[in-house]
Amino acid sequence: MKKKICRLLYYHFAIFLPSTSSILWGWVSLKIRQLLCKQIFEYCGKNVNIEKGASFGTGDKIRIGDHSGLGIDCHIPNGSIIGDNVMMGPNCYVFERNHNYSKVDVPMRLQGNSEYKPVHIEDDVWIGRNVTIMVGRHLKKGSIVAACSVVTKDFPEYSIIGGNPAKLIKNRKAN
Repeated sequence: MKKKICRLLYYHFAIFLPSTSSILWGWVSLKIRQLLCKQIFEYCGKNVNIEKGASFGTGDKIRIGDHSGLGIDCHIPNGSIIGDNVMMGPNCYVFERNHNYSKVDVPMRLQGNSEYKPVHIEDDVWIGRNVTIMVGRHLKKGSIVAACSVVTKDFPEYSIIGGNPAKLIKNRKAN
């Protein structure tokens, strides 16, 4: 019951509060969203920043680590796992399933959805603005995702990736 009330408060009130960059009310907004998300998520670490407009379904099985954040107007699905020190820019969208389309004799809208596959974002990942992360992707430790990228496959740790579809630009460890 407590979780449902917190979810109701979040989606009818806290989601609309000013962003944390607001001089007057930013810190108040931050604290209210933190308090509610600690009750909604399976795990919500220390110093987590949930920005204005961030949505996360019902919040079921979401885990977000210390010093991580959800950007302004971003969307993550239930079951998402986000590690420590993850930065997420505004307008990011994470998908957990897709439409089925294998039968050409049946309209795609009638074929249902694919299997649910959550996204896992490891520690120390920087996700730029307007990034789309497709079903079941695993962003590994120390990776950087360039703005406006569409992540359709997995990459090694410390990768810098970008584009549509995202491609490896370089590895941060290879200097």
